[in-house]
Amino acid sequence: MLCREYGPPELLELTELPDPTAGPGEAVVRVRAAAVNFPDVLFMSGGYQVKVPPPFAPGSEFAGEVTAVGDGVDLPVGARVAGSVMVGAFAEQIAVPASTLVPMAPGVDFADAAAFGVTYRTAYYTLRTVAPIRPEDWVVVLGAAGGVGLAAVDIAVAMGAKVIAAASSPDKLAVCAQRGALAGVDYATENLRDRIKEITGGAGARVVLDPVGGPYSEPALRALGRGGTFVTLGYAAGEISSIPLNLVLLKGITLRGMEIRTFFTDHPDEALRDTAELQQMFDEGRVRPYIGARFPLDQAAVALRHVADRRALGKVVIDIP
Repeated sequence: MLCREYGPPELLELTELPDPTAGPGEAVVRVRAAAVNFPDVLFMSGGYQVKVPPPFAPGSEFAGEVTAVGDGVDLPVGARVAGSVMVGAFAEQIAVPASTLVPMAPGVDFADAAAFGVTYRTAYYTLRTVAPIRPEDWVVVLGAAGGVGLAAVDIAVAMGAKVIAAASSPDKLAVCAQRGALAGVDYATENLRDRIKEITGGAGARVVLDPVGGPYSEPALRALGRGGTFVTLGYAAGEISSIPLNLVLLKGITLRGMEIRTFFTDHPDEALRDTAELQQMFDEGRVRPYIGARFPLDQAAVALRHVADRRALGKVVIDIP
């Protein structure tokens, strides 16, 4: 599915291209499933922090089977693997550096493997390194029914935290409850700050994860307890919030930013540790992505629109049989 010019998802075209070949150090993967992420929408619109010049196929996460390898690659043809790229995953085949591929554990299906990478790493790096949580900590997750949100709920619960899921509808909160959230706040109808304070017995939250931005950031920050940490992860609401700095002073809180693209550069040792720990949790079945919708490749534009309009529950996957 090719993006020939910057614009909305509806500009994607199903196109036939020559099969990729494996250069030195590369492997060609027959893609069986690709996951959709909000940055895919931004890449298409030209609104991401890093611009990719058209034409390109969107898609950053995939899983499939190795069909060919280049010189210097010790990877068998037929190996089941998952991988991440900046763009290119919405295609039947993709050539990537073999060193970036992760072997899939037996019993893991392609959709789960494709949906696991970006959102779960974002959530785990945040909760393990950027704002380390402890058992029994109150952790608030905004946009909790989205891809990053549900990954954060899943991981925080697995780490023993008490999770407050904040989302925009009862059906979204119901999914969060199924994934282990202890309480929920419908910020479309409830006062976010007051409800978080009420749920925590007035103490406030220890950590807030915010992949949404917009009008929800400030009330969530106001609901932090003294010495708490607020992490900004993205702006799915389409608006970058302005935070009154006097709140930081008066509450002694910490504001952090987390961008997965630069995490390995900023925290190389922790990144290796966190990645290994998270992969073990996934391989052992202690965490697993929630897939709320699936589309065929020729409906990739519909899948992107589903995510862009914030209608997705958990991850959206494109199946490529």
